[in-house]
Amino acid sequence: MEYVKGILSGVAAIFLAEFVPGPWSIFRGMSEQKATGLAAIAGGVLESLFSPLFWLLAILFFALFFRASRLQSNLLRAFLFWIPTLLVSTLGFSFVALCVYVFIRFRHH
Repeated sequence: MEYVKGILSGVAAIFLAEFVPGPWSIFRGMSEQKATGLAAIAGGVLESLFSPLFWLLAILFFALFFRASRLQSNLLRAFLFWIPTLLVSTLGFSFVALCVYVFIRFRHH
């Protein structure tokens, strides 16, 4: 179970670090790029992966979630670990699945 908590903490931390600074971090350079649609978003996501702010936030969120996963109180653990990590992971994977679906559905041959 500890492996599941660690993996869930890491996945939720990465999704939060990507989306917490706000949409401006992903869409920041879209107006200057010649790419359109998902290519512009993919460029913004790739750019933020190399940002020190992304990794600082990812490490911070991972530490917070991992510490919350080890709380003794079941109620606190549920509210500070299980609910946030499952919600963020579900929303993050849903967003990724939506982007993949749109890419596959509307790509030009």
